[in-house]
Amino acid sequence: MKIGSPASRLKLDIKPNDRVLDIGSGDFPHPRANVCVDKYTNDNTHRSSDIKVLPHQTFMQADGENLPFEDNEFDYVICEQVLEHVEHPEKFIKEMCRVAKKGYLETPSLVGEYLIPKQSHKWVLLDIAGTVVMYEKEKLGMSDNLDFGELFLNYFPRQSIGWKIVQRTHNPAFTMSYEWKDQIDFLINPDDERILDYFRKPWTLDMISEVMPQRSLQKEANMAFNAFLDITRSIWKSKVLKK
Repeated sequence: MKIGSPASRLKLDIKPNDRVLDIGSGDFPHPRANVCVDKYTNDNTHRSSDIKVLPHQTFMQADGENLPFEDNEFDYVICEQVLEHVEHPEKFIKEMCRVAKKGYLETPSLVGEYLIPKQSHKWVLLDIAGTVVMYEKEKLGMSDNLDFGELFLNYFPRQSIGWKIVQRTHNPAFTMSYEWKDQIDFLINPDDERILDYFRKPWTLDMISEVMPQRSLQKEANMAFNAFLDITRSIWKSKVLKK
């Protein structure tokens, strides 16, 4: 069951004494994880650089579809930017729910995949009313030829404060952030025409509101203000550290 859409990977519902597993930690392990696993230790095809492990973490080579842990061995499981790569997502999701009572799942959203497509991504995902919907990119006929990654990952973050605010206030447009408890509700390659329309037709306002519920003007203003403060703090810290 979905319990939230965290605005950041650092704002998760993890208790101080929780034992945390990071599946597919790669070169960007979550700092709160106690144990990290990755299927590929010598192959960077699915990540940007070599495996990284923080001093307090234990690392194991393991396949997310067949984890070497007991049922509910962990209190919380984290899986970031991994599910879009896997061969058998149903097995992968069931393993996540088997080894932990609660967790966080993050992938590119449908919009994010169109803007910054990757050949290594087998699946495209979207959170529709609390259900994770997955389609094979090949079945949808999605192309990786038009890639705006340089614009959205490098140029805008460095040149535009407005873009940084949008990233913080409307992150679900680009990233699927899904915090869950007990189980993950999911559909794989569903034939339902209504669901398929999200992946192959222009979105209507009703469709948008189901993926990104409308917020009040006051909440929008508060979020934009807090985002600006967060950006200001980040810039100040970076300048202080350089001195």
